[in-house]
Amino acid sequence: MMAGSGVARGGKAIYGAPLGILMLEARFARIPGDMGNATTWPFPVLYRVVKGASPERVVLRGAAGLLPSFLEAAAELVSWGAEAITTNCGFLSVFQRELAAHVGVPVATSSLMQVPWVQALLPPGKRVGVVTVSAGSLSAAHLAAAGVAADTPVVGVEDGAELFRVLILGEKQDLDVGLAERDVLAAGRRLVAAHPDVAAVVLECTNMPPYAAALRAALGVPVFDVYSLVGWLRAGVWVGGFDL
Repeated sequence: MMAGSGVARGGKAIYGAPLGILMLEARFARIPGDMGNATTWPFPVLYRVVKGASPERVVLRGAAGLLPSFLEAAAELVSWGAEAITTNCGFLSVFQRELAAHVGVPVATSSLMQVPWVQALLPPGKRVGVVTVSAGSLSAAHLAAAGVAADTPVVGVEDGAELFRVLILGEKQDLDVGLAERDVLAAGRRLVAAHPDVAAVVLECTNMPPYAAALRAALGVPVFDVYSLVGWLRAGVWVGGFDL
């Protein structure tokens, strides 16, 4: 709106960044394509780091005791001007209901929420598979909170050479990108080898989008991740037009 052409509505601290992202507290490298790298997004976003929410605590310990901190951080993002909230860990699906009720704006906690949507796209006899950072920690509660069927095939990268060690165990801050991609590709290949009916993949981990294109090429099936989720979410709250 040009100056003098009408009434400019107030009420926010920050304008032009309708998406708020709740971040875990971590120091590992976040390359372009990673949710925590601001250059990943072709639009402005608001970040808020949740103190005490380490990847190990959220993924391996079920985010125990962290709900109040996430509720407070999400409310703060909304007070700044966020019109929708997402998070940078798919395991936070367990807070979906509470966060949405608390902040009163659209909330998409996990890339896993796409699984039932993608399933609806597939022909009979085909299903969606999930690649996650930790299959052993992705519980029935995580899946149910995202609307994911309990029998959905899931494969993790726990046995890989890089991603799990860097992202969850915090063994180092630097990231070997080649090894990380190999971890994701190996998990994807195990997934389709064990479940030949998998015709699409959803990446749970928000650090995996940089490797989505390579996985798509390797498996020959569609791959969805938090980038596709956020694009969909932002489209619903953006009033500027269609150029994302």
